[in-house]
Amino acid sequence: MTRYPFLLALALLSAGSAQAAGDAVAGQSAFRQCASCHQLGSSARGGFAPQLNAVIGRTAGSTTDFSYSAAMKNARIIWTEKNLAAFLRAPGDFIPGNKMRFYGISNEQQIADLLAYLRTQH
Repeated sequence: MTRYPFLLALALLSAGSAQAAGDAVAGQSAFRQCASCHQLGSSARGGFAPQLNAVIGRTAGSTTDFSYSAAMKNARIIWTEKNLAAFLRAPGDFIPGNKMRFYGISNEQQIADLLAYLRTQH
């Protein structure tokens, strides 16, 4: 009988970790709001906004097919998941003067889901 509270706690911790890691399927759905400006996939290119293939680990302002703001080019940051999450929360606060005209996402689960989806895009 004493094992059950431990197993319940372990199951709850595992569920919480899975949720914090994000859901790529839900992230794909959430990406629809991003897709009006950003492209992903084998034919993705910069246009109104930079393409986001392999964005995780990329230097900000570094793709050659998009004209970045001076603020983005000079940011000298790597798009880690932590940096992307902060940018998605408040783009204008994270990199003041960037061109992205988006107020941000306040839903932490949606950010985690978007990051999970972006991890699948190489």
